[in-house]
Amino acid sequence: MSDASAGFHLTGNAPERYERYVAPIMAPFVTALVDSAGLAPGDSVLDLACGTGFTARLAAARVGPTGRVHGADVNAAMLTVALAHRPHLYPDIEFTEAPAEHLPYDDDLFDAVLCQQGVQFFPDLATALGEAARVTRPGGRFAATTWTHPDRSPYFTAQHEAVDRYAGPDAATDFTAAFRCTGDVVAEALHKAGFHDATSRVLTLDVTLPPLAGFAAGHLSALPWGRRIAEAHGEQALKETGRVLAARFADRTSPDGTVTLPFTATLTTATR
Repeated sequence: MSDASAGFHLTGNAPERYERYVAPIMAPFVTALVDSAGLAPGDSVLDLACGTGFTARLAAARVGPTGRVHGADVNAAMLTVALAHRPHLYPDIEFTEAPAEHLPYDDDLFDAVLCQQGVQFFPDLATALGEAARVTRPGGRFAATTWTHPDRSPYFTAQHEAVDRYAGPDAATDFTAAFRCTGDVVAEALHKAGFHDATSRVLTLDVTLPPLAGFAAGHLSALPWGRRIAEAHGEQALKETGRVLAARFADRTSPDGTVTLPFTATLTTATR
């Protein structure tokens, strides 16, 4: 997930922290996303707004050595981390710096285009999905996940409150951009772009997180609105935020310190 032109832009060592701290939350939804595309050995796949490559790596494992996987993202720093974590047991994933609105691929190239938590950050959703349609072969699949309202995910609700408290309402508004794109919005845009049979379904999946005092602080440090906390009050404020979130979910904390919480996203699929 990344689109710098819409405000989700990571620099410095934030992309590496994104790879580390966002992975546990994303993992089950990445699996659901890739499963929904019905990938087969030999398929060609585009991971759109690929970030550090969560979806691309799983897609490569599914399509095998005869398949092809590409990842496109506008954020060069995220792609540097994606390249560093690229597996070599499968065909090399080709990562390319490119915005979703101007993809450097031929028409009808991909059997599937996948987008994990990226469409909500596209400055021009219609143009981006038009490009996705252009590079998808007839009969090919598109699938995307978007977070539902943060009220459906207790961790995100608590995180939003922390951002508002420590970084102010402007940063809290930036946070809500990650939740602004509903399944209906995506499905309508897909139909207008030339896809058909667009459907959405809500997924609520339990995710087990590491001890929250450290994890929540690290997770925020990997996100633009979390960096606003550090800029306003210093790194110590991130640590304090982590302790606040840990206390918030103390009643759900296991003896080993891990916390299992529900997260809710919408999975939208369509056919070209």
